[in-house]
Amino acid sequence: MKKMNLPKVGMITFSDPREHEYKVLYQEKTAARMKQAVEYFADYGMELHTFEAAARSPEEIDRQTGELKKMGVEVFIANIPCWTWPNGVVRGVLNMGLPTILLSNDDPGTHGTVGLLGSGGALNQIGYSHLRIQQDFTDVHPNLFDTKMMPYIRAAAAVRKLQGRVFGFIGGRSLGIDTGSFDPMQWKKRFQIDSDHIDHEEIIRRAEAVDAERIEAAFKWLTDSVGAVRYDEKLTEERLKYQVACYLATKDIIAERHLDFGAIKCMPDLTNFRAPQCISTALLNGGYDADGAFEPFPISCEADADGALTMEILKLVSGGMPTMFADVSHIGYKEGLIYLPNCGSMCTYYAGRCCDGCKNMKNIELRRANRPSGGAVTFTVPSAGQMTMARLCRVDGRYQMFIIETEFVEPSGEILDAFVKARGVHQLPVAFMKADFDIEKFVDVFNSNHISGVAGQYKKELIHVCSLLDIEPVVIR
Repeated sequence: MKKMNLPKVGMITFSDPREHEYKVLYQEKTAARMKQAVEYFADYGMELHTFEAAARSPEEIDRQTGELKKMGVEVFIANIPCWTWPNGVVRGVLNMGLPTILLSNDDPGTHGTVGLLGSGGALNQIGYSHLRIQQDFTDVHPNLFDTKMMPYIRAAAAVRKLQGRVFGFIGGRSLGIDTGSFDPMQWKKRFQIDSDHIDHEEIIRRAEAVDAERIEAAFKWLTDSVGAVRYDEKLTEERLKYQVACYLATKDIIAERHLDFGAIKCMPDLTNFRAPQCISTALLNGGYDADGAFEPFPISCEADADGALTMEILKLVSGGMPTMFADVSHIGYKEGLIYLPNCGSMCTYYAGRCCDGCKNMKNIELRRANRPSGGAVTFTVPSAGQMTMARLCRVDGRYQMFIIETEFVEPSGEILDAFVKARGVHQLPVAFMKADFDIEKFVDVFNSNHISGVAGQYKKELIHVCSLLDIEPVVIR
């Protein structure tokens, strides 16, 4: 899966403003390390914006920071290859007003350590949080650029990208699930996210007006792409086409209302009287359909706003990866697994984790939804692989984030058969999460019946996100 939304990083190199010392001691060293930084970071997953000349005067610092701000950079690197006056670095940092990294080296000939510690100490005196990296541009391991700098950059860029996001809240509280509710004004204050409340009826109204040829094309792509469609009296071609129409209507709402992520109530209103919205959430989260690839749109079921926001953060720290949403449904103490079904939808990407989306679709069966209105669920067992699972929750009004680095595993036939038998007719897509941590403690402290996830390992990034947003991180070990 091709990642999008690379962090936009601005870098200014600071050096001694004294003319004599700069020319005699630092000019050559500064220029060499500026060049090294640009060349070295070219292979990193970021969009770097910088300058050919070091900033040595207040006027030059103001000019360079002004240009970086116009470029819309999200993270600031103050490069201190040699000694510089700390007040100049502080000036640049305050001008930018962004999450900041102080970067220097451990070469005894540069006096960079003095500049790094002087600048960092000055920032701490005024309460400006920052990250410090002291390492040469080498492949010495552990490489702090990989293990320390990039997680911070990904987290800081994600927090910056949240600002101005628009959340689409479709429907209202579902099935009395209070943990999915949210305070729009708390979001606006803490995350700078706007919220747009949209009625279910808007999906219904638009679905009934979608062009028939458009529905037919999307329906044909869907049925040709999946591994099988298990039609019966509850899952008819007519019911499935109506779900496809609802999907297309939801896509239109997202485009017209300029939404960035969302949540949909669905149950019990639509599942009782219209159709489950499982096709919509599976495809929107997956990022591809009959029209080709598109940026994944994180959307949660059962109107879970905090679940959707968790998904959006996971998408941003991972550079645009598809995210998934599930119930914490069953704790397998004996086998060390947590069973994560969804009420009917599973992000299509996780059916195969393949860059070619249609190959993932072949691992999905459309099976009957055991709801009064019928229709389909996207049945699959998500592929094995590394995962970061997370969940934003509130305790007495204050946010915390649960963070778990784990993996999905392929269950044995015995485990799967037993789960299927226990579920009876109510078969849903389900992931099997390895629980090599204190499961009893997890049950004691986890504050939601839902959880979100993304492929890969992003624990460090999420801890930085929590720090930047003043949220308590709760790492499950």
